[in-house]
Amino acid sequence: MKRRDFVRAAGAALPLAGCAPAAVAASGPLVPPTASRSGARSFRHSVTRWPFGEWPLEQLCEVAVDLGIESVELVQPTDAPTLDRYGLTCAMTAHPEEAEDALRKGWNREAHHATLVPAYRRQLAATAEAGWPHLICFSGNRDGLDDATGLEAMARGIEQILPDAERLGVTLCIELFNSKVDHPDYMGDSTAWGLELVERLGSERFKILYDIYHMQIMEGDVIRTVSDHLDAFAHFHTAGVPGRHEIDESQELFYPAILRALDAAGFSGFVAQEFIPPGDPREALADAIARCSV
Repeated sequence: MKRRDFVRAAGAALPLAGCAPAAVAASGPLVPPTASRSGARSFRHSVTRWPFGEWPLEQLCEVAVDLGIESVELVQPTDAPTLDRYGLTCAMTAHPEEAEDALRKGWNREAHHATLVPAYRRQLAATAEAGWPHLICFSGNRDGLDDATGLEAMARGIEQILPDAERLGVTLCIELFNSKVDHPDYMGDSTAWGLELVERLGSERFKILYDIYHMQIMEGDVIRTVSDHLDAFAHFHTAGVPGRHEIDESQELFYPAILRALDAAGFSGFVAQEFIPPGDPREALADAIARCSV
């Protein structure tokens, strides 16, 4: 199941939460953490919801707590009460449900702004209310549009909601995707394009979600890239290349070295597992966390 399909299905199935996150948190986590962060590691562990969609959210939360993962991400703010019960945060809020095709119809066309601007304003407010730090956004597909024009259109669109992000203390993060395998025609498919957009907007509340899997497919050179441009990256995703499966020896990336580079650079944000486990999901997730716990 692809991410956009899971998010759409999950959003339709989840009831609206009737209690405020603060009220739930006051009663204490349902399951206390059984593993603590390493004092020597600068970054924190997260896991994305959609690859583990066969599990109820509560089960994923239980596994996360057991493995020392602090965040379950790409969920909606209405999921905050569930995460709060387990003492978890959401390191990256999913895009607004009313902008369900935002990956393809993103910010790079002004025609989409009439839908995206109000939807993202509401999502920013809900993210802040939940106490979560980041909100994902997407360039959208080229569909014949040149990259410079698309970048300028996205900048103008984001500028409309950036004051909200700055006021609320939520960082908007554009995810870079590969356009070779998974997301044909996606505009934000290079680090250079993302860095130019970050520079154009010039705000600490707009950064890059650097997906290691996607950028390995597009350009490689991962360790040098993350080391040289860490100030522009707020968040990281993992998966094995090729196949988007486990990050073990069956694929070409050596994640311990990548994570050591992030740690050496002092990255203090979240690294989220976003691979599709073909076998036992808990074993795969436990193995991935062990490999990334430098």
